[in-house]
Amino acid sequence: MRGFTLLEVMVSLAIMAGVLLTVLGSVNYHLGIIANERDNTTLTLLARYRMAELEQAPAKGEGTLAPLHPELSWSADLLPSELPGLQKLVVKVKRVSDGKEVALVRYLQK
Repeated sequence: MRGFTLLEVMVSLAIMAGVLLTVLGSVNYHLGIIANERDNTTLTLLARYRMAELEQAPAKGEGTLAPLHPELSWSADLLPSELPGLQKLVVKVKRVSDGKEVALVRYLQK
């Protein structure tokens, strides 16, 4: 009965280690993308919520999203538009710790 030689076992282990490192690197990369997209989604949903509130009574303002999200701040600007009869409402939600920001723009009738 013939078995594997030490050289064959070492080569197969080297190949397996290379494949395993590639798979782990790929998983880590994709987990980073998922975390980034989750953050973007959270910031966008909170900005949309604030935008919906401000559409009822458009005004400039700023504040935090405490107590649920004390690490996030928001600001709203009501700007003139290039189009007659419209105002530009810009709502930004920003994470204070790393400066990540999402901005939404909506045009409102005057």
